[in-house]
Amino acid sequence: MQLKKVTPTHDLSWYLKWVATVFVVLGASLNAFDIEPYNVFVLLIGTALWMSVGLLWFDRALIVVNAAIFAIYLAGIFSYFVLPL
Repeated sequence: MQLKKVTPTHDLSWYLKWVATVFVVLGASLNAFDIEPYNVFVLLIGTALWMSVGLLWFDRALIVVNAAIFAIYLAGIFSYFVLPL
């Protein structure tokens, strides 16, 4: 059985998804070493890029999960910078 690839190659979404993946992996690495608040900003960028890929692909699952994670990271940034005051 041969599997057919369904995701586009070398278009805007292809480049965005790989840049987003780099940001998410880098953000996870920063998170693992407790490098705050940079970890959340890097993850926020990666999530926003993945959400844009979901919008380009009209993929509701990618849009919903990344919109939710984006909101969670924004809440984390808000609590880090605003609530401690």
